[in-house]
Amino acid sequence: MQQQAYQWAKDLGLGVAVYRLYHTPKRWIQQCQRDGLLSLAQLRWMQWQMERAATQLQPLSPRSGEYLDVYFLSGRRFWYQTCFCFYSLLQHTSLNLRPVIFDDGSFTPRYIRLIQRVFPHTKIVSANDIMEQLDRHLPAERFPYLRSRRLSYPNLRKLTDIHIGSQGWKLVLDSDMLFFQPPTLLLDWLRSPQTPCHMVDVDTAYGYSDALMRKLAGVAIPSRVNVGICGLQSESLDWDELEFWCRTLIEREGTHYYQEQAMTAMLMARYPCIVAPATEYQVMPSQTEVMQPNAILHHYVADSKAGYFRYGWRHVTRQAVQTP
Repeated sequence: MQQQAYQWAKDLGLGVAVYRLYHTPKRWIQQCQRDGLLSLAQLRWMQWQMERAATQLQPLSPRSGEYLDVYFLSGRRFWYQTCFCFYSLLQHTSLNLRPVIFDDGSFTPRYIRLIQRVFPHTKIVSANDIMEQLDRHLPAERFPYLRSRRLSYPNLRKLTDIHIGSQGWKLVLDSDMLFFQPPTLLLDWLRSPQTPCHMVDVDTAYGYSDALMRKLAGVAIPSRVNVGICGLQSESLDWDELEFWCRTLIEREGTHYYQEQAMTAMLMARYPCIVAPATEYQVMPSQTEVMQPNAILHHYVADSKAGYFRYGWRHVTRQAVQTP
């Protein structure tokens, strides 16, 4: 029955449809009720200004040396945030970094051109190439829960799409982050990754009970894992186990927005990890911190989104003007 439901969703595009017709309007209504229409309109205006500014970012000078890849999941709704995140990272290193961007299925040639204008060396992994890898290495007949869940829950694609059929260590960054100082810890990790890395959340946000997660992983689960920064070794992922985890979590305790973060925390629980210090790599920075950054990195979640669109990206453009 699960496989049949997956096939219907795949044929009809119901995963995306349900998300757009239910979850997106629901979140918009909740925002209106919480912040008011005027504040929401101002936020949308600032968001548009950030997107427009992304079209005017000037490419930075070429770097020498072998590429070190940094991975993103992105699309037409987030392309400009991806640009600002990677641009701010380049501003604080001389390493020859390359963005590898996995299409969430919404890119058109226009958005790819906008990204490659700023980062000519960008590698775009197309939705078609992703589907070929999924069908080859994660077939729906064998992995029905992972395949169906990624349709309705795009966050899971940071695991499935980026790591399936691949090898090597990968540093995956969320797009809604900005760098303000050299991230020495991450740059050292990129040069010589040995163990997973992540950042620290403001609270433990997994959506599932610790007892169930601990039982599935077989070890104690670390608290406050945030996967805005996520370094994993692709070949270390056991997809049969991840399918079992995905199915069991849903059957026992339902679906949850933080499921991908929960499953990643379960993976990382088995290894010593490089943990980015919370004071330097801040999740949901305060208004004061957003206006005058002292940290190395901001991850703009929840209530810090408004500051991200009002102030955050403007620091990056000012730095770009100052950079010779």
